[in-house]
Amino acid sequence: MTTTPTTAAQTTGAPTTGTVTSTSKRGWGNTVVGVLILAVMLFPLYWMFNVSLQPSSGAVQTPWIPLHLSFGGYAKALREQGGNLVTSLVVSLGCVVLSLLIATPAAYALARFRVRGAGVVLFGILISQMIPGIIVANALYNAYSDLGLLNSIPGLILADSSLGIPFAIIIMRAFLLSIPVEIMEAARVDGAGQIRTFVAIVLPMSRNALVTAGLFTFLFSWGDFLFALTLTTTEKVRPVTLGIYQYIGTYASDWSSVMATAVLASIPAVVLLVVAQRFVAAGVASGALK
Repeated sequence: MTTTPTTAAQTTGAPTTGTVTSTSKRGWGNTVVGVLILAVMLFPLYWMFNVSLQPSSGAVQTPWIPLHLSFGGYAKALREQGGNLVTSLVVSLGCVVLSLLIATPAAYALARFRVRGAGVVLFGILISQMIPGIIVANALYNAYSDLGLLNSIPGLILADSSLGIPFAIIIMRAFLLSIPVEIMEAARVDGAGQIRTFVAIVLPMSRNALVTAGLFTFLFSWGDFLFALTLTTTEKVRPVTLGIYQYIGTYASDWSSVMATAVLASIPAVVLLVVAQRFVAAGVASGALK
């Protein structure tokens, strides 16, 4: 009778050298492919930043690497588009405040109270997200014309909130459903009413969901172009998205100023995404666990 020698790797089930080498090569290959895809996706951002640092010239003559830096485009952008940036900031922050003030108690009611027709309300909220924006903008134009809200910051805040409120309700309701009922029942036993329970218990626990809903609402409003184009007809109130659109037609030969405005318009969104990243991840995960 013959016996077959058994190696340590076969006994313990450890991977052989060939398997390790193959896994390592596959990992390096995936990394290279991921880096290439990321480079392709980020190249427009790099080119925008590169052109913004060039002297006033056409984008075709821009070198691949900015060797002769010039901040003249940023100076002109701040001088001529600074007011539009402030308008967009005010409108976006107002939209966040209004959306959260309406969406948070609405989501709490839909999540914790036995409201008749709650399913119909949620279905209507989902349907509202599917309506094309141009239809809403045209309907708002007629109503705003009668109410005198055209070319006004409150009018833009109300219009942009029509996108932020339904989304915030969906996000907040998903999170509120994950809060244990026992916590709110304990507050009620201690003598807290519905309003105090909501303010003192629910809101502090909903910080991640509030930040998530507020961030996306801010981004919706900050990047809005359709409502700005439809509901503003003068230079008195003009968000930066509409300002860039009209800027291109005016300074088509001075792309450094145009790209500098685009870079400045991207900074608030980038900063908020970086700062609120962990809150967004926690808020989305909490809603998903439910």
